[in-house]
Amino acid sequence: MDNTRQGSILIIDDDEGVVRSMLRIIEKLSLDTDFALTLETGLEKISHRVFDIVFLDVNLPDGNGVDAIGHIFHRPDPPQVIIMTAYSDPDGAELAIESGAWDYLQKPSSPKDIRLQIQRALQYREQKKQAQRIVKFEAPHIIGSSPNMQQCLAQASQILNSDANALITGETGTGKEVFAKAIHDNSTRKNKEFIVVDCSVLSENLIESVLFGHEKGAFTGADRNRKGLVTLAHGGTLFLDEVGELPESIQASFLRVLQEKKFRPVGSEKEVFSDFRVICATNRNLDKMVSDNVFRADLLYRLKTFVLHLPPLRDRKGDIRLIAADQIQKSCNAHNVPVKTVSSDFMETLEQYPWPGNVRELINAIETGVTTAQFEETLFPFHLPPKIRAQITRLKIFTPKEPGPGHGQSVPPGINLSSESLTHDAFLDQAEKKYLELLYAEAKGDIQTLLKRTGLSRTVLYRKLKKHRIP
Repeated sequence: MDNTRQGSILIIDDDEGVVRSMLRIIEKLSLDTDFALTLETGLEKISHRVFDIVFLDVNLPDGNGVDAIGHIFHRPDPPQVIIMTAYSDPDGAELAIESGAWDYLQKPSSPKDIRLQIQRALQYREQKKQAQRIVKFEAPHIIGSSPNMQQCLAQASQILNSDANALITGETGTGKEVFAKAIHDNSTRKNKEFIVVDCSVLSENLIESVLFGHEKGAFTGADRNRKGLVTLAHGGTLFLDEVGELPESIQASFLRVLQEKKFRPVGSEKEVFSDFRVICATNRNLDKMVSDNVFRADLLYRLKTFVLHLPPLRDRKGDIRLIAADQIQKSCNAHNVPVKTVSSDFMETLEQYPWPGNVRELINAIETGVTTAQFEETLFPFHLPPKIRAQITRLKIFTPKEPGPGHGQSVPPGINLSSESLTHDAFLDQAEKKYLELLYAEAKGDIQTLLKRTGLSRTVLYRKLKKHRIP
């Protein structure tokens, strides 16, 4: 690689000696370099300019570097983050890599290792930019301009010209099938079939017949030959929705099909060949299912060549208005009524609701609103499903407000509203800490109970417990 290639690097470290040492090492690469001694200053600089690489310390005076990785990646064209720390922390290293860090280096690192990491990260970014110029991902049915959604689209575009198996994870209603179809429609297989298999509704007795087909007379009721869904997906894509529900009895057979692209229909002596690409989706933790011996590890390795995680709607609230506006128009067109306007508090109500059912629930709520309003011109919060309005009302009652004269407000214990430094984010941070402390005590530290109660992934739960210094 040409070391004179211009790139920009930011060092975030509170140790001025380390910063000076890093600057001397990077000077020889002729790269534009900046530094910050606090996390806040570093994040401020990242918000105002694009860096190629960020060297990020873990223990900073005003925060934990690993916790800031997600914030950094929310930026357009996020940098490659290289964590540097003087502490030996295997859990922290694992969490950093799972959060998307390029690498995790222990101080002191040799100048040779640092320069090598810089060169490789810059080479990766250049290749990525070249690939993005070539590949254009068309996804008209995916609505959203939030950093989270743009990152998902960028990730999906990486496998359009590949036949790699893909696993799409995320909560129910986040749009996993929509993404799978978009990947198919942009791939070299777009002119062939996109076959959907809902694994959650397949009975264990008939699943082989549904997937692989059967010969006439193979079992009672098999009055003719029938092709299976795997055969119908030849040349195209087989989408396994809720793959975590795939019965254990069929997992070994399906693994062989993935490896060999051959199978025998039920009752047949001849093998059938099918060239198909697999995209799977699940809202379950397949790694935990493997550890619980209810999902084959070798099958999971085959399925997760590429993994795409879709964020819940509550983590991309900036997209709610866009999705709502798009669905209002679609619903009005479907019901043959003029496109409705909305009151100012209609959209505010949508943004206040946590949307546990994600995009699917939002679309259903808009459909309900348009149907309820019928020929009325304007949508008001009253047109939304009562369940949503009731929960918003409940949230308003329990949201701390500035107390009026003679009217005390109930505030969660341990939160000081009189503090001048208690910003909105600080309040949410304190409330989250208190919430986790109470649950932790109630669960007596049992991680499985905490995962079930919070609905968080193991990685996110560990990150939050560490952030709030909960053992």
